[in-house]
Amino acid sequence: MIDPIARRGSRGAPAPGAARGLWALRDQPAVAWIAAAVLTALLHPFVADAHWLMVHMILLGALTHAAMVWSTYFTQALLKTSDDVDPRRLQSTRIVLVVVGVVCVLIGVPTARWALVVTGASVVSAAVLWHAVALALRLRHSVARRFRTTVLYYLAAAVCLPVGAGFGAALAKGPAEEWHGRLLLAHTMTMLLGWLGLTVLGTLLTLWPTMLRTRMDERAETLARQALPFLIVALIAIDSAALLGLRQAAVVGLVWYAAAACWWGRALLRPVRANPPQHASAYFVSAAVVWAAMLLVLVAVTVATASSWGAISDGYDRVATIAAVGFAAQLLSGALSHLLPVVIGGGAQVVRAAQEWFDRYAVARVTVVNLGLLLWITPTPPGVRDTARVLVLLALLTLAPLMVLGISSALRMRRELADDHSLRGRKLGADPGIWSPGQLVAGVAVLALAVSVGVAWNPTGVSAVGATGGGASAVQATGHTTVVRVTAKDMRFTPSSVTVPRGNKLVVVLTNTDPSTAHDIAFANGAKAPRLSQGQSARVNVGVITKSVQGWCTVPGHRAMGMVFDVKVTKASASAGHDMAGMSGAKSDTTSDTTSSDTVHTDSSFPASFRPADAKLPPLTSAKVHHVTLTVRDVEMEVAPGIRQKRWTYNGKVPAPTLHGRVGDTFVVKLINKGSMSHSIDFHAGEVSPDKPMREVPPGQSLTYTFTAHRAGIWMYHCATMPMTAHIAAGMAGAVVIEPPGLPAVSRSYLLVQSEVYVDGNGRSPVREVNADAAAQDKPTFVTFNGAANQYDDRPLTAKAKQRVRVWVLDAGPNRATSFHVIGTQFDTVYAEGAYQLKRGKDAFGDRSGGGQALALQPGQGGFVEFTPPAAGHYPFVSHIMADGERGAHGILKVTG
Repeated sequence: MIDPIARRGSRGAPAPGAARGLWALRDQPAVAWIAAAVLTALLHPFVADAHWLMVHMILLGALTHAAMVWSTYFTQALLKTSDDVDPRRLQSTRIVLVVVGVVCVLIGVPTARWALVVTGASVVSAAVLWHAVALALRLRHSVARRFRTTVLYYLAAAVCLPVGAGFGAALAKGPAEEWHGRLLLAHTMTMLLGWLGLTVLGTLLTLWPTMLRTRMDERAETLARQALPFLIVALIAIDSAALLGLRQAAVVGLVWYAAAACWWGRALLRPVRANPPQHASAYFVSAAVVWAAMLLVLVAVTVATASSWGAISDGYDRVATIAAVGFAAQLLSGALSHLLPVVIGGGAQVVRAAQEWFDRYAVARVTVVNLGLLLWITPTPPGVRDTARVLVLLALLTLAPLMVLGISSALRMRRELADDHSLRGRKLGADPGIWSPGQLVAGVAVLALAVSVGVAWNPTGVSAVGATGGGASAVQATGHTTVVRVTAKDMRFTPSSVTVPRGNKLVVVLTNTDPSTAHDIAFANGAKAPRLSQGQSARVNVGVITKSVQGWCTVPGHRAMGMVFDVKVTKASASAGHDMAGMSGAKSDTTSDTTSSDTVHTDSSFPASFRPADAKLPPLTSAKVHHVTLTVRDVEMEVAPGIRQKRWTYNGKVPAPTLHGRVGDTFVVKLINKGSMSHSIDFHAGEVSPDKPMREVPPGQSLTYTFTAHRAGIWMYHCATMPMTAHIAAGMAGAVVIEPPGLPAVSRSYLLVQSEVYVDGNGRSPVREVNADAAAQDKPTFVTFNGAANQYDDRPLTAKAKQRVRVWVLDAGPNRATSFHVIGTQFDTVYAEGAYQLKRGKDAFGDRSGGGQALALQPGQGGFVEFTPPAAGHYPFVSHIMADGERGAHGILKVTG
């Protein structure tokens, strides 16, 4: 029989009681979320956590909104209840609450504001539970007996959202590696299979045959009713297994869910056989269902094969991408392409007018989205992957203009029908469908062009990602290939060398078995593996070997610690065609270059857009317990006029955020690693056993470091991951200021952290990370105050004449001492390493005739000085180790009258 939603006008017009006409809060937010997600993804080099934001804008923003508004629409249409049961003003309130809650989550997670995350999750959960109550009231007031199963699916789905949101909030807290993996599985599966999955399964019961314009399978409602309890039990099993740490039980739960979905899904096949997809709506929904099945298989395989719960998160970005783009975005595109023309109302001619726009270039769009997504998620070269990503996102974004044009066309047709009644009786021609071989070819051609552009953009990436390179036909000279399998762990390659017959082609298969950090391998000819996390592998085609060469790990500092791989050449022989190389485990004696051959030339001044680091000491609060979140991020920053470097940072700042407290205060610091390698943290202000709080934190993991400040002083904190020279020089250092008791207030209080910068290359193109070799040899490019050379020459600090100034100074090093001096003044107070050398002109022996001219500090030491500028003017401050002052440890204090 025909779906009851398709009883009026065209086979998709709503039944009496269903909301009709345009409604901005129902029709627009989902598309707005998709547009925002696409824009965020396109701007990913400039937006922190862009992938996470894109995924949650689609799944939590667009799909949650769509699930709420369209489940209400279908419930009202199927149960034929009155609008008074759940007035539109209440629906609007719930929609607004969801939007507000989602925004809170999207702000709270990237900024590590857990309270905001909990608030947002609670608001969304409350709105969805309210939505469930409204659906239950409709069910209670309805006299209709059919299709109540669909509403039961909606109610079960609504209960899942608060559970999944709770798991998500716990995940945002930054649990340890083991619990991160457990909560990740519980959160994603509860939201994807529960909240969204059950909603979709309940909706497709009637929506799918309506899209195909054919009859439902008469078994559909029975199969759906039978499957629902098994789906719910499977979800409970998955969550319980995750919380109890039973990975194989979680796999059983996933298989159980898949089996129950397939039992119900049989009802989708008969409508397809009766009338295959003809329009964009059915094409996109079909693709979404296929990706959903692939997603379920991928998650089950990932959980089953992972070495631990913590390892589940490795590569989980692929799961999220499939869920957001392959499943959710396409499902939404298909559903809206069908539903928006229907809800406008006005009959079959109006629906056709809108649908013609939604069907424009549909075959090409579906082709680009789905084949492009395959290029996006598979190990293709970076240039190909980035180009495919852009094409997929732009293809999805076409929904927005097509929606505007389609709705405009439908409204225009409706006005024409109202003005000319003779048009109403006009019969529509046969529906030709949208299949177009030309569009299919065009879509494939666009993607082929994308691959070509990607390869041309980054040709060296082709050999670095999944290159086979084993075919003899591609080999010059001897025509043979040497293959060596290498593991990376503990700052060394094993084996550390290989002997290759001259003229053979070399292929290196690299596997990272290091649980603490990422590794890669690169060779001078440009052959390179991507950075690999634990368990990941890559095949690198080094090319034909004509002389001895060396490969190295490009992660800053790793090469300096001996992570090199030597390729040694012997004369070719008749037996040179072996498959696996003879391998030597001996450590290579070959040394690596330690300085860059590029010359660094700075501009004359910083650009107008440059914002100097704020040197003002943060105010002291009344809090006795300080909760601090430090998030590791890789950030490109200007380190001197015109010179940029990719810096490793806490919270995106160099120096790291300043902690300010009193003796006896407790600091609870949460460290979240969103960088590209393992990092750690060491607070000199605390007395703790270093084993656990100072351990290395792999990317995506976190730890909590708690200490109590028992002594006054300015204390350094920094990354303690080896090589420390590289990690500190890259920007991972900051200050904890614990004020001496009774410290008087002053007019101005500044904090300067002196550190060195070691530039790799010319600092312009390409922008690189720290030159770890130069740092190890103490050959700085710049010496800075607060992370950028000479920044306070361009943007002076300020003070008032005859008013007291206090300057806290920390020498973060990692290598250079300082002798801090302010030209034109004398210090009447000097405090260093927890003790006064002078206090308001009085020394330790009570003599008031003395003064100070410089504060001398070694790396890792700190103190402060006080002085009173006698008159207006420009007072330079400098490290009086003059070579360092000339390298950038220099600034101006501008004093006004």
